[in-house]
Amino acid sequence: MEPTRVGLIGCGGMGRSLGRQLITLDSTRLVGVADVASEAADRASEELGAPAYTDVDAFLSGVKLDAVIIATPGFQHRPLAEAAAARGLQIFVEKPMAPTVADCDAMSRAAEAAGVTLMVGQVLRYYPCWWQILELVRSGAIGDPWGVTITRMGGGWDGWPHAWRNSLAMSGGLLMAVNAHEIDFMTQVAGEVTEVYAVANHFNDDGCDYPSLYFVSLKFASGAVGLLHSSTVATVPDLSGKVQGSEGTIVYTDGFGAGEIRWARRQDEVQTIRVADIRVENPLRKELRLFFEAIRGTGSVPIPPDEGRRNVAVAEAAYESARTGQVIRLS
Repeated sequence: MEPTRVGLIGCGGMGRSLGRQLITLDSTRLVGVADVASEAADRASEELGAPAYTDVDAFLSGVKLDAVIIATPGFQHRPLAEAAAARGLQIFVEKPMAPTVADCDAMSRAAEAAGVTLMVGQVLRYYPCWWQILELVRSGAIGDPWGVTITRMGGGWDGWPHAWRNSLAMSGGLLMAVNAHEIDFMTQVAGEVTEVYAVANHFNDDGCDYPSLYFVSLKFASGAVGLLHSSTVATVPDLSGKVQGSEGTIVYTDGFGAGEIRWARRQDEVQTIRVADIRVENPLRKELRLFFEAIRGTGSVPIPPDEGRRNVAVAEAAYESARTGQVIRLS
């Protein structure tokens, strides 16, 4: 088969990271990069060896493409996905799928009507720490999941470097722009969310129009419960979590760094796995490889749009709960 001709839309840090992995795949060929900021497009062009475009419409209409990678700010995902679908292009879109459930639904309708694949880049599930935990859970090592707790705290900065990140409407706010990862992981562990209750507040002058600290309580259809602690105002960073099951427990610390996973079944000794010792394919490369295998008919879509939508729906419900003080029930 001929290589799949791919266009990259959005040439910021995430876009270039995806581009670097894309060009390692034998089944694809990067034929162009596009960004409304000429400096970003030129930088990606030089690094990735593909022509640069600043007019995205002209890029989609004038270049022979089979698929696009959309790595722009979240508020641009829907119009770009709709434009790509209208041209019959396969679509990989970064997380969050979009800043609203309504936008997610519109993207899914556009892809379905055009008969094209739409996949969402929830890459955390392929990183060593979380991949290993999911392998343990799915193998039945700790029995039925009963509870999942995640803390993701950061701080020591004066706001996001790009204005759109400060806007709830543009970025989707903290629980989408950052914690779409954690929400996705929690649903991979425990299944569908049925109830959401959240408390939140904005404690610093960081330029954002949304809270800086959240506690989000989740109830799952399985009967499991969960808690997400998200913060941008911590002085000591923390990326850790716990999964409690009917037969055992998993605890992890420093998931992206030099952390470890400790786990044990009931009455057994605790086992320790150093995150640095877990060998996996580059997570960004893996999600892209799986996407292109799916559109070439040699695999299935591992992260379909309904899973990206689910993560946005949970975050939206948390925002509504924090605003109203009510438990929000999801269908």
